[in-house]
Amino acid sequence: MALIRMNFMSQSLHRTVPLLVCLPTDKVDAQGQTPTGPFKTLYLLHGILGSEVDWVSGTRIQRWSDERNLAVVMPAGENGFYTDHAWSTELYSHFIGQELVAFTRRTFPLSSKRDETFIGGLSMGGYGALYNGLRFHETFGAIIMLSAGLLIRPGMEKLPAKPAWFAETTAYQQQVFGPDLAAAGRSELNPKVLIARLLAEKVTLPAIYMAVGTEDDLKGVNDDFDQFLTQRRIEHVYETGPGNHEWDFWDRYLLRALNWLPLTSQAVGLNSGHIK
Repeated sequence: MALIRMNFMSQSLHRTVPLLVCLPTDKVDAQGQTPTGPFKTLYLLHGILGSEVDWVSGTRIQRWSDERNLAVVMPAGENGFYTDHAWSTELYSHFIGQELVAFTRRTFPLSSKRDETFIGGLSMGGYGALYNGLRFHETFGAIIMLSAGLLIRPGMEKLPAKPAWFAETTAYQQQVFGPDLAAAGRSELNPKVLIARLLAEKVTLPAIYMAVGTEDDLKGVNDDFDQFLTQRRIEHVYETGPGNHEWDFWDRYLLRALNWLPLTSQAVGLNSGHIK
């Protein structure tokens, strides 16, 4: 499995951005064959305080993608919640849903089929995967949400009087969701509002997988979203299990999510840990 670290100029973000890609083009199987693609692709979004290296350092994604001949694209989303910031001209949503997909498909042998293109994330990235998977539903056929930060809702402007950390401050919330937080909670930044519009337009929604730890503070909002999907008869998978907001949980449930995706398991290729 080739692990490619690169930088490219993003027009959506107006700067050079980093990118990490797992690509099975160097894989040699037991018969001496090397896969050539086009590869099914998973775009993985990190959480708040994270970076493009999080998934490789925190989970076994490199090994699992090798076994499945799956390309994995891991961008840097900084702390931007993967939404468009029109007030600062940084368009994170367009970067994820349009520019990044177009750039990686030009650069690597990736599939251009909707049913072979997936998006996933954890925490902030779980929200980003849901929001952008729905917004760019013609591109993504499946969405993976691990411990998703589903905090955009009516009443979100009522922030703690004494914020415990920067993400609970008005300054940060306005930076990523806009100056009018009350309006943001009623807008299509709220996945429930976005889904209602898509259902009215009879759009075929991407498949949805959700998972959250039973000790995670975000379990309540994930339970609520599961109920919302169930009430509207939107097909999805929702799993919970022991764990908090941490990498041991995400590592376990990322594997379950990969097994849920329409992937074909393959033998691991020749590498330092598998030389027989």
